Amino acid sequence: MWIIVAIICAALATFLYKYVFRTSGPNPFDIDTRAPLKPLVTQKKEKNKVLKQGFLASKVPEKLDAIVIGSGIGGLGVAVLLAKVGKRVLVLEQHDRAGGCCHTFTEKGFEFDVGIHYIGDLLEHKPFRCMLDQLTNGQLQWEPLDNPFDQVVLGPPGNRRTYPIYSGRDRFPDELKKFFPGEEAAIDEYMRLVKKAGHNIWFLGLLKLIPVPLAKFLVYTGLANRLSFFFRMASRSVTEVVNELTKNNDLRAIFSYIFGTYGNMPKDASFSMHSLMVCHYLTGAWYPIGGASEIAYHMIPIVEKAGGAVLVRAPVNRILFNDNKEAIGVSVIKGQEEIHVHAPMVISNAGIFNTYQQLLPKELQAMPAIQKQLGMMKNGAGGLSIFLGLTGTKEDLGLKANNYWIFTEHNMDELVETYLKGNREESAKSVPVLFVASPSAKDPTWEERSPGKCTLSLVSFANYEWFGEWKDDKVTNRGTDYKELKQIFCDSILEVVMSVFPKITRDKVEFIEAGTPITNTHYIGAPKGEIYGADHGTARFSAECNATVRPQTPLKNLYLTGQDVFVCGFAGALAGALTCGSVILNRNLHLDAIALAKKTKRVDTKKLK
Repeated sequence: MWIIVAIICAALATFLYKYVFRTSGPNPFDIDTRAPLKPLVTQKKEKNKVLKQGFLASKVPEKLDAIVIGSGIGGLGVAVLLAKVGKRVLVLEQHDRAGGCCHTFTEKGFEFDVGIHYIGDLLEHKPFRCMLDQLTNGQLQWEPLDNPFDQVVLGPPGNRRTYPIYSGRDRFPDELKKFFPGEEAAIDEYMRLVKKAGHNIWFLGLLKLIPVPLAKFLVYTGLANRLSFFFRMASRSVTEVVNELTKNNDLRAIFSYIFGTYGNMPKDASFSMHSLMVCHYLTGAWYPIGGASEIAYHMIPIVEKAGGAVLVRAPVNRILFNDNKEAIGVSVIKGQEEIHVHAPMVISNAGIFNTYQQLLPKELQAMPAIQKQLGMMKNGAGGLSIFLGLTGTKEDLGLKANNYWIFTEHNMDELVETYLKGNREESAKSVPVLFVASPSAKDPTWEERSPGKCTLSLVSFANYEWFGEWKDDKVTNRGTDYKELKQIFCDSILEVVMSVFPKITRDKVEFIEAGTPITNTHYIGAPKGEIYGADHGTARFSAECNATVRPQTPLKNLYLTGQDVFVCGFAGALAGALTCGSVILNRNLHLDAIALAKKTKRVDTKKLK
């Protein structure tokens, strides 16, 4: 009996080793491609030459190796990885500028970011930082936020409690203990669970890289849960875990506050997903110098250098297949015309729902394997954004390089659930959770680029159904009722902002606009206005779901990348790109990035001596 068990274990270990450490394909991280830093380009006309290259059939490169649908970080990330090994890639973007949630827009002289508010885990020579350096040839620079990087505000005016959230593996819990004397054991246990679950994320990636039969074996024998603390904790909600740790309601709220970065209220959120976000910021938080558009601006030239292109105003209306159900290209709508573009491989960064429900022929949508994947996922929460343009410097307005999370009280589950189930006009008057960030205060180049002006990006959640009746109207003319509903949101949220930031007054407000879930559908192609892709509840993080939804689709030569392949956010979407690239290139790029990070650290250390 034990001999059989030993043989099975040895065979399993051999298979895992083979697929974890496989190195047969080309390596995009083979050499350090960081180049001397070039001056920051601030002229919009110059940047737009890169970011706003419109689609024409004549601009499509010949002999393509791959087509990528969508130019968010998941799409651009995999395109650059392929370009670095000589592949000719065409990236197609339906919006009028590249970048997806990394794009920026300008109104009345104010530049706003739409999705990049703060990124963690960017210490020098760490794998994530190394990977971003290589994907931008060292041209993308990062500015650290203040410490504390987050301020959590609980309660109504008159009874507000503000808790600073510090980075630092020791400082984060140590500062919490100062505010919550007597809760040291609860804080220590929370940190132990968070670190243990978050650091086990590698097993999620493993399930997506190994062959399907082996992944299923690990899932259905229960070995995936036994071997991975991440999967053992994935089925437990944040509320369930933190309520076992402490009875202090404010501390429960502080343990849970960061749920806004992935979109599920604590009672529905997977503790493992939550742990990833807490760990992500333990070493600090950063913002891209020059603004979020710098990300795509420095990635696109790498795609172009390899003979590829990134073209905008290129809505893909369907993926093309041959009689053998193999992806062979895409169809792009140009005016009233359909233009077919062919390539031996199609990679979709459009999200699992858009890809399977909108871009596949009906007969392929109906395939049991496609329906199984769709049945494991659901749409995430709709996002609401308010863009505020202010007159004055950051000093005048009391703005710093940090973020505020403002909650009307500590009972987050109850507050959010009541809000989302409420009448839209009434809910708009009392938004229970609000994220407040100032890109202008975080970017050291801002004052030179936009003197005397500041911006705030305000983010919350809203039901897609509240706005659904206007979804088919022209985006710039959705009628008086729609504008009035947006105004209710803007007025109530502005009141909250002014109560927390007393130097911001109505006379300082030069521009205010709301982006609703249907705005997100129009500009970033989110089918239900979600900003974090597919839902990040407990079901999303079962071992079975992660072994099933992977870069390879049930259709040959069609791959998925981005948030829905891995997890949400900038880092999650990039991890999705890295996983997709690993499958396509037949090597573990996650390990390649780690190896290059170690190598560059040694080289840079020698240079300093």
